[in-house]
Amino acid sequence: MPVPGVDIPGVGCGLAIVRDGRLLLYRRTRPPEAGHWNIVGGKVDHMERSQDAARREAEEETGLAIGQIDFLCLSEQIIAADNQHWVSVIYVSEDFTGEPRVMEPQKLPEFGWFALDALPQPLSRFTADAVAALHATGRLPETSA
Repeated sequence: MPVPGVDIPGVGCGLAIVRDGRLLLYRRTRPPEAGHWNIVGGKVDHMERSQDAARREAEEETGLAIGQIDFLCLSEQIIAADNQHWVSVIYVSEDFTGEPRVMEPQKLPEFGWFALDALPQPLSRFTADAVAALHATGRLPETSA
């Protein structure tokens, strides 16, 4: 059976979670892009809407309860170093309750809230696309006080 993202292009999703002009990012430990900072997200399951997958992944990875989410952008990642190809639907939310936690320490061991002018490096490709879209739509200010 083909492996999504490796043998055939995979369908992914992401959720840019914004609070007080800051973006929630987690550091990845697994490919693709191990060691990169990332918005939360993952694979869209068969017969699962990408919006529902983004909410599910965000809740599993952060412990937050996610409310309203809106479409932000599409991102295609062809990562030759990891032999992976993904097309990701990215959403944004400022509607959530709770405080983020490390829920999957083996995959996402640390997190933080970051202003656009103080983003940790390196960023994953789909996170860089999300940040560009947040800036373009005015949902995340270019600089913070």
